Amino acid sequence: MRLTVYTDYSLRVLMYLAVKEGGLATIDEIAKSYSISRNHLMKVVHQLGVAGYIETVRGRGGGLRLARPIETIGLGEVVRYTEPDMAIASCFKPVDAPCAIRRCCVLKRALEKARDAFLDVLEGYTLGDLVQPRGRLLGMLGISAVQAQR
Repeated sequence: MRLTVYTDYSLRVLMYLAVKEGGLATIDEIAKSYSISRNHLMKVVHQLGVAGYIETVRGRGGGLRLARPIETIGLGEVVRYTEPDMAIASCFKPVDAPCAIRRCCVLKRALEKARDAFLDVLEGYTLGDLVQPRGRLLGMLGISAVQAQR
C-alpha cells in the first residue's frame, strides 16, 4: 500500500506548522525546508484550509498556521481526508471493476481487513505525537528557535 504524494505533502505541511507552535509559516519556507515544489504545496495548503486544518493570515507578515490544537488532529483523520477512496485493488470502490470470482473472493476481504488495520493504527496517533522530537525537527527543517515563534 502506498499513500499519494498529496497525502505525504499534507502531513509534512501539518508537521511543519505544528513544530512552529502557532508561529506563522509561508509556503515558500515549507517548500524550501522539505525541498519540494512550491506549486504542489499551494494546492495542498488550499485543501488543508478548506478542511479546517490550517488558517491563513493575510497581509504583511502573514502566513499559515494550524487552525486546531495538535492533539485534536488525528493522523487517521488526515489520511482518510487526503485518501478518500483507499481503493487498494481494482475491485474496491470507486473503481469497482468486474471480477469473475467476486462472490467468493477471499482476497478482497483480506485486503479490506489489512486496509482497516492500517487505518486503525493511524487512528492511535495525533499530530502532536508526530512532532514529539520538536527540537530535532526544528534543526532538521532549518527552523531556528526565533523563527519558530514568528
